[in-house]
Amino acid sequence: MSNETILYLGGIYNVILIIFHLSFWKIFNWKKELSRMNFLNRNVYQILNISLTFIFVIFAYLSFFYNHELLVTPLGNITLKLISFFWFFRTLQQIYFFGIKNLTSIGFTIFLLVGAIIYFIPAY
Repeated sequence: MSNETILYLGGIYNVILIIFHLSFWKIFNWKKELSRMNFLNRNVYQILNISLTFIFVIFAYLSFFYNHELLVTPLGNITLKLISFFWFFRTLQQIYFFGIKNLTSIGFTIFLLVGAIIYFIPAY
Protein backbone atom coordinates (compact mmCIF):
# COMPACT_ATOMS: atom_id res chain seq x y z
CA MET A 1 0.00 0.00 0.00
CA SER A 2 1.42 3.41 -0.94
CA ASN A 3 1.98 6.18 1.57
CA GLU A 4 -0.54 8.31 -0.32
CA THR A 5 -3.18 5.63 0.20
CA ILE A 6 -2.27 5.33 3.88
CA LEU A 7 -2.75 9.08 4.31
CA TYR A 8 -6.07 8.92 2.51
CA LEU A 9 -7.11 6.25 5.04
CA GLY A 10 -5.93 8.65 7.74
CA GLY A 11 -8.32 11.24 6.36
CA ILE A 12 -11.19 8.73 6.53
CA TYR A 13 -10.14 7.78 10.07
CA ASN A 14 -10.41 11.41 11.16
CA VAL A 15 -13.76 11.90 9.42
CA ILE A 16 -15.09 8.96 11.45
CA LEU A 17 -13.91 10.71 14.62
CA ILE A 18 -15.44 14.01 13.51
CA ILE A 19 -18.81 12.30 13.16
CA PHE A 20 -18.35 10.49 16.48
CA HIS A 21 -17.44 13.66 18.40
CA LEU A 22 -20.26 15.68 16.85
CA SER A 23 -22.61 12.94 18.07
CA PHE A 24 -21.53 13.21 21.71
CA TRP A 25 -24.53 15.37 22.63
CA LYS A 26 -26.87 12.57 21.55
CA ILE A 27 -24.75 9.49 22.40
CA PHE A 28 -23.97 10.62 25.94
CA ASN A 29 -27.22 12.54 26.49
CA TRP A 30 -25.21 15.69 27.15
CA LYS A 31 -28.26 17.97 27.35
CA LYS A 32 -29.32 16.15 30.52
CA GLU A 33 -25.93 15.00 31.84
CA LEU A 34 -24.10 18.30 31.40
CA SER A 35 -26.96 20.22 33.00
CA ARG A 36 -25.84 18.66 36.29
CA MET A 37 -22.52 20.46 36.05
CA ASN A 38 -21.91 24.07 36.91
CA PHE A 39 -21.90 26.66 34.11
CA LEU A 40 -18.12 26.78 33.74
CA ASN A 41 -17.49 23.02 33.66
CA ARG A 42 -20.45 22.36 31.34
CA ASN A 43 -19.22 24.86 28.79
CA VAL A 44 -15.54 23.95 29.06
CA TYR A 45 -16.52 20.34 28.32
CA GLN A 46 -18.36 21.34 25.17
CA ILE A 47 -15.70 23.81 24.01
CA LEU A 48 -12.98 21.19 24.40
CA ASN A 49 -15.01 18.69 22.38
CA ILE A 50 -15.70 21.19 19.59
CA SER A 51 -12.05 22.28 19.52
CA LEU A 52 -10.86 18.68 19.39
CA THR A 53 -13.29 18.01 16.58
CA PHE A 54 -11.76 20.93 14.67
CA ILE A 55 -8.32 19.35 15.12
CA PHE A 56 -9.72 16.23 13.43
CA VAL A 57 -11.00 18.42 10.60
CA ILE A 58 -7.48 19.80 10.16
CA PHE A 59 -5.94 16.31 10.21
CA ALA A 60 -8.46 15.07 7.64
CA TYR A 61 -8.03 18.12 5.42
CA LEU A 62 -4.24 17.77 5.39
CA SER A 63 -4.53 14.04 4.71
CA PHE A 64 -6.89 14.50 1.75
CA PHE A 65 -5.63 17.71 0.15
CA TYR A 66 -1.96 18.05 1.15
CA ASN A 67 -1.03 14.41 0.83
CA HIS A 68 2.02 15.06 -1.35
CA GLU A 69 3.34 17.91 0.79
CA LEU A 70 3.06 15.80 3.93
CA LEU A 71 5.22 13.16 2.29
CA VAL A 72 7.96 15.21 0.62
CA THR A 73 8.62 18.30 2.75
CA PRO A 74 10.37 18.61 6.12
CA LEU A 75 7.33 20.44 7.52
CA GLY A 76 5.10 17.67 6.20
CA ASN A 77 7.28 15.03 7.82
CA ILE A 78 7.22 16.67 11.23
CA THR A 79 3.47 17.16 10.88
CA LEU A 80 3.04 13.42 10.27
CA LYS A 81 5.18 12.65 13.30
CA LEU A 82 3.20 15.04 15.48
CA ILE A 83 -0.15 13.61 14.35
CA SER A 84 1.18 10.12 15.04
CA PHE A 85 2.34 11.22 18.49
CA PHE A 86 -1.05 12.84 19.13
CA TRP A 87 -2.81 9.51 18.50
CA PHE A 88 -0.23 7.54 20.50
CA PHE A 89 -0.63 9.93 23.44
CA ARG A 90 -4.42 9.68 23.10
CA THR A 91 -4.07 5.88 23.24
CA LEU A 92 -2.11 6.16 26.50
CA GLN A 93 -4.79 8.46 27.93
CA GLN A 94 -7.44 5.90 26.99
CA ILE A 95 -5.63 3.20 28.93
CA TYR A 96 -4.95 5.45 31.93
CA PHE A 97 -8.47 6.86 32.28
CA PHE A 98 -10.60 3.93 31.11
CA GLY A 99 -8.36 0.91 31.52
CA ILE A 100 -8.56 -2.22 29.43
CA LYS A 101 -11.45 -3.98 31.09
CA ASN A 102 -13.69 -5.38 28.37
CA LEU A 103 -13.97 -5.85 24.61
CA THR A 104 -15.23 -2.30 24.09
CA SER A 105 -12.26 -0.71 25.84
CA ILE A 106 -9.84 -3.06 24.07
CA GLY A 107 -11.44 -2.29 20.71
CA PHE A 108 -11.37 1.46 21.24
CA THR A 109 -7.74 1.32 22.44
CA ILE A 110 -6.77 -0.60 19.29
CA PHE A 111 -8.74 1.88 17.16
CA LEU A 112 -6.79 4.78 18.67
CA LEU A 113 -3.48 2.98 18.20
CA VAL A 114 -4.35 2.48 14.53
CA GLY A 115 -4.44 6.29 14.21
CA ALA A 116 -0.88 6.50 15.51
CA ILE A 117 0.27 3.78 13.12
CA ILE A 118 -1.46 5.33 10.10
CA TYR A 119 0.60 8.51 10.49
CA PHE A 120 3.77 6.81 11.74
CA ILE A 121 4.27 4.64 8.65
CA PRO A 122 4.55 7.42 6.04
CA ALA A 123 6.66 9.54 8.42
CA TYR A 124 9.48 6.96 8.43
